[in-house]
Order: sequence, then C-alpha cells, then structure tokens
Amino acid sequence: APLPPQEHEKPPAVANGELRVGSKGKKLRKPRTIYSSLQLQALNQRFQQTQYLALPERAELAAQLGLTQTQVKIWFQNKRSKYKKIMKAG
Repeated sequence: APLPPQEHEKPPAVANGELRVGSKGKKLRKPRTIYSSLQLQALNQRFQQTQYLALPERAELAAQLGLTQTQVKIWFQNKRSKYKKIMKAG
C-alpha cells in the first residue's frame, strides 16, 4: 500500500548526518564520537606516516576501524589543526 502523502513528504530527521532539528526547532548535534584506544592508535600511527589521506585510503582505514569515512576525515582535519597549533607554539 502507498504511504499517506504527508508521510513521505517529511524531510528526514537527519539532514546530513550532522545536525538534527528537534520538536522545538532547536538544533541537536550528534553526540561526539568516542574512539576506542585501538582506533586512536591506528589513526595516530597513520597520521605520523601522512597528514593527508586519499579517498581510497580513507575508505580502507574507515572500514578497517569500523568508523565512517566522515569520522576518519574529521579526525584527520582536527588532528592537523591541533598539530599546526602545537607547531606554531613551538
């Protein structure tokens, strides 16, 4: 049976995996990812080899660690930013 019209016209609750809008119109953020020590070890190790991942490398690393590509991408972005700050401070 087809869905009633109002049902399939509703926008998804999660627009881009980042922000949701609650019933009161307040933006809810996804809870921050907690990485296991094993994941962090692998991410840090990889960062020491290279600060930038190509798409296939990112996909492979994400799959190996059971993370999404977005999580890996953002972890690397944050790590680079933190690293630059430390370098700047000497």
